Amino acid sequence: MHGELTLSIATLYGFLLVLTRIAAAFVFVPIPGAKDFPDGAKIVISLALTIALFPFWPKLAPASPSFGQVTAWILSEAVFGLTVGLAVAFLNESLMLAAQILGLQAGYSYASTIDPTNQTDISVLQLMSQLVAGLLFFSFGLDRVVIAIFARSLQTYPPGTYVLNASIVETIQRLGGAMFATGFRLALPVVALLMLVDLALALLGRINSQLQLLTLAFPLKMLGALAALAAMAVLFPPVYEKAAHHSFSELAGILR
Repeated sequence: MHGELTLSIATLYGFLLVLTRIAAAFVFVPIPGAKDFPDGAKIVISLALTIALFPFWPKLAPASPSFGQVTAWILSEAVFGLTVGLAVAFLNESLMLAAQILGLQAGYSYASTIDPTNQTDISVLQLMSQLVAGLLFFSFGLDRVVIAIFARSLQTYPPGTYVLNASIVETIQRLGGAMFATGFRLALPVVALLMLVDLALALLGRINSQLQLLTLAFPLKMLGALAALAAMAVLFPPVYEKAAHHSFSELAGILR
C-alpha cells in the first residue's frame, strides 16, 4: 500500500500565517542585501525559512476559522514582519545617512552613479555604504539572529495576537532615533575635518585673492574625506555591532 500525504486545514493555515510573517520583512522593508534579489529568489527564501520553522508553526484549532478572522490574522502577521523589517532597515540606514552627510560635504554628490537596486542617482559613498552594511550584516551573523527572532515570536505571539500598541510604536521611534545618532556619530569626525579644510581655504583666500580656491576645494576635500574614512574604517564594525545589539535588544523587549 502506498502511503498518502495529507495536510489538515489547520496546518495549511499555520503555513500561510508563518509565511506572511516572514515574507513581510522582505516585501515591505527588505533586509540588507536582500533587496538586490529578484522576486523569485525572495519567494524561494521566504518558503525555505517558513518550512525550516515547521516545529514552531502554530497549533490551530481543527475548526475552520471565518474569513474575517483569517484576514485579521494575516494583517497581524504582516504588521509583525514590518516591525522586524523596520528594525533591520534602521540599522542599515544609519550607514546610508552617514554616507549622505559626507557625500554632500566632501563633494561626492556631484559625481553620482546609478544605483542598480532602484535605478536612481546615488553618490559613490552611499553605494559603498550599502555594500558595507550588507557585508557587516552577514559577517556578524545577524541573519541567524533574525531567524531566531521569528522562531521565538511564533511562541510569544501566536497568529492574530500581535497588536501594534503604544509601547511598540515607542520602540520603533527609539530605533529611528538611534539610526540618526549612529549616522551622525560616524559622520561628524569627517565633517569636522572638512570644516577645517574650508576654514583653511577661506584664510588662504583672504591672504591671496588670486588663488583659484574652487579648483582646490574639491580635490582637497575629497582626498581629506577619503583619508579620514580610511583611518576610521576600523571603527565601523564595532559601531555597527553596537547599533545592531541595541536594535535586536529592543526587538527582544517586544518579544518579552
